[in-house]
Amino acid sequence: MRPRLFVALAAGFALLSPPGFAAFQEGVKLKADGQVIDVDVGHLVPCVTDWNADGKKDLIVGQFSGGKVRLYLNQGTDSEPVFKEFSFLRAGGKEISLPAG
Repeated sequence: MRPRLFVALAAGFALLSPPGFAAFQEGVKLKADGQVIDVDVGHLVPCVTDWNADGKKDLIVGQFSGGKVRLYLNQGTDSEPVFKEFSFLRAGGKEISLPAG
């Protein structure tokens, strides 16, 4: 699902939610080095966690193409995150690959 479609679905959910139920907030596009984060082919699978235990939430993005997993370390704060270049996650000295097929 592309980010634009997710934002539209989230907005639709907010309109259809019964009173008293939580609704999604408006979506935002995250950037790294001033460019919207996107993958080459397929869908994004984002996750937020403090990967390097520095007290700031980092961004992990799985991508369908090649089953690669990108890591964007937060160089800002949790309230104002700053992401720069990414690296692919590695285990045992090799890039992690989780192919879909």
